[in-house]
Amino acid sequence: MRVCERLAAVVLGMMMAATSTTAASAHSAPATPIVRQTDLGRVSGLDQSRSTGTYSWLGIPYAEPPVGALRWHAPVTHRPWDGARDATAYGDGCIQQGRMFSPAPSGPHYGLDIRDGLNKPVGSEDCLTLNVHRPSTSQDNLPVIVFIHGGSNVVGYSADPMYDGRALARKANAVVVTVNYRLGALGWLDLPQLKTGDPANDSGNFGTLDQLEALRFVHRNAAVFGGDASNVTAMGESAGAVNVWALMVSPLSKGLLNKVIPLSGGLLFSTPEKARTYADGLVDAAVGTTDSRDEAVRRMRALPAADIIRAQTSRGTSVGDPPAVIADGTVLPTDHHAAIRTGRFRDVPVLAGNTLEEGKLFGSLIGAYRPSDYERFTRQYFFDPDEPSPYRVRDFINDRYLPADAPDGWNEASRQLTDSIFTGIAHDSMNSMKEAGNNHLYSYRFDWNQEPAPFDTVYGAAHAMDLPFVFGTFDKGLFAFAFNHRNAPGRLQLSAMMTNSIRAFIRTGNPQHHALGTRWRQWPSSLALDAGNKRATARLRPAADGPQQSGRFPATLAGTK
Repeated sequence: MRVCERLAAVVLGMMMAATSTTAASAHSAPATPIVRQTDLGRVSGLDQSRSTGTYSWLGIPYAEPPVGALRWHAPVTHRPWDGARDATAYGDGCIQQGRMFSPAPSGPHYGLDIRDGLNKPVGSEDCLTLNVHRPSTSQDNLPVIVFIHGGSNVVGYSADPMYDGRALARKANAVVVTVNYRLGALGWLDLPQLKTGDPANDSGNFGTLDQLEALRFVHRNAAVFGGDASNVTAMGESAGAVNVWALMVSPLSKGLLNKVIPLSGGLLFSTPEKARTYADGLVDAAVGTTDSRDEAVRRMRALPAADIIRAQTSRGTSVGDPPAVIADGTVLPTDHHAAIRTGRFRDVPVLAGNTLEEGKLFGSLIGAYRPSDYERFTRQYFFDPDEPSPYRVRDFINDRYLPADAPDGWNEASRQLTDSIFTGIAHDSMNSMKEAGNNHLYSYRFDWNQEPAPFDTVYGAAHAMDLPFVFGTFDKGLFAFAFNHRNAPGRLQLSAMMTNSIRAFIRTGNPQHHALGTRWRQWPSSLALDAGNKRATARLRPAADGPQQSGRFPATLAGTK
């Protein structure tokens, strides 16, 4: 019996020792760098340290799916999950009418089948996800960039390869976050029948509230991914820049952003009256006229999301794209000029940008493009920029605007588009900040137009053409036709110049660095950034050129992409 007891004691001791050793080893072993513990649960991402020098976590849900009772409702923080959530694939883009900057019908990626989704509902209503990229190092307290995509607040998706944050994360040595948010009439709708008594929820600014919820997730979890929650830069382009400017004056953004980079956008709000008129028209287009408005809205709530998009874009109605963003008085001030004038805004450093020929992406507004969007997308998709071009300018631009350099030609018509849509609101926004005492205002103008013919004339320094330079994403996406071996030396140097300015700005609030070769003075001065085929240049513009308003075109970003 004593022998048996002794044997049992020995075995028990060995088991306890083994257990203790295993626990100690598990505690001391380093965690895999791609598994991170957020406040909602663990996420397991991608280790691309050998290929891109980055770690990435894709498709992280930051809010509950905005479906059912949560349609037209302020975002609800996502419930915690158990286990490690797979974060190796992008989440679906938010449902939208397919356009050139939309996801493919088959999923959140760029491909030829994007053309098959043109003018049709694509994406999903379950879409509130974000993506995180960082350098594959162990460094902590990195600056954080949160990018809000453009697309007139009606189209776009964070998985667009033009917004791939890996190269920017590595080159700027930062954590880069890209965000999906609700679009179109599902993102901005102001109807009395949707009111709940909660001021934020009743604002109609659901897309804006999504962006704020994403910023809250970043604030809570920046350190998890090696970022510094006290150094967050909100960056956006086009409608994304409109959204960034809106966040600057939103009282709900306090403590969530420390710097901003708005590109090709400005302070541009819609009145509640305009928003309600639109909402009434949408209800009629979606469910027809009824005796009870409450019943009509109840029926619209029950519609498939695709039917809402069809009602929004029906050619048989005058509904069109919704007014966004809305000056509701809670999420956003009713008078942003007054808010800025009285100091009710985020007084943070601003690095704004515009392109020289913004308007050349919007020929459809004036009937300038000869081919349909389907044919234009197809030609650009298959174009080999290193082979002799089979096209002339007239293959893309209608005769009315030719020759392009004529007094009323494409160059002049697109310049008027640039001034009426972009230049005015950009200057107005920067001037408002300057008058309010912001002394960290910087601006650039992107002048690069070295595409192979005829695209140097058709597009040139068009709207969004600076984004591949910012993100270092030249190989894939809508503008891949523009980049060839001939223009590579100059454009890569220009891209490095722009990325280094962002790297400096997100750390210091000043985009200055030695490779610019000139001093970057504050607004109203700006830098003209350009490159030939061999060399990049930065030229000081002592005072930004003012807009030359023609009155011919509406000053709106809606319906342009």
